[in-house]
This record gives sequence, structure tokens and C-alpha cells, in this order.
Amino acid sequence: MIFAIIGIALGIAVGMVLPITYSSSYAIYMSMAILACFDTVLGGIRAMIEEKFDTGIFVSGFFGNAILAVFLTYIGEILGVPLYYAGIFAFGTRLFQNFASIRRLLFEKIRKRDLSFLRKSEKM
Repeated sequence: MIFAIIGIALGIAVGMVLPITYSSSYAIYMSMAILACFDTVLGGIRAMIEEKFDTGIFVSGFFGNAILAVFLTYIGEILGVPLYYAGIFAFGTRLFQNFASIRRLLFEKIRKRDLSFLRKSEKM
């Protein structure tokens, strides 16, 4: 768990310092990829709390969802149809569902004082 927090903090710091830019024409692709990745991260957190986390599933979902979201957006641009709305709807819905589940599971574990999932994630 500590490595994940350090990695996130390091990624944010590097992102703030380095002057990495991309064309505004790629903004929709980047936003869809970020939305898909964020959905996968929340799904991974939920799986970790439920003690069902699998690294292979997480990594394949992380990249697979991002690639699928960008591909759907690209096909929509070619056809002239905003297909990225489907991705926004699907990933947005799952984001809120995962967040609600995480919140509910954490409250249940805190009430039971069962925070063993935190100790198990540090051993990974």
C-alpha cells in the first residue's frame, strides 16, 4: 500500500514539474483514457477491500479499458458520431458504483474493526 501511495505522489509531482503537453485535438482521447484508468483504479481498490484483488486482472483491465475507450472515441470521430458518450456513461456509472461500494465496505470494516485488508496489501 505504501508503494502505491509513493507512486501516486511521485507521478503527480513529475506531472506538475515536467512541461509535457499534447495537442488540443487529443484532449478527448486523453480524457477518455484517464476516465477509463480511474475507473479501473477504483475497481482495484474495491477488489482489494473485498480481498479479491488479482494483479493480472487489474493490469489487463487498466490498459484494456484505456485502449478500448480511446478506440471507441477514434471510431466515433471517423464516423462523425460521438461514441465517446457511451464510454463516459459506462465508466462514469461504474465510478460512482465502485465509490459507493468502497464507502460501504469501509464503513462495515471500520464498524467491525476489521482492517486486515490493509496489512495484507503491504505484504504484496
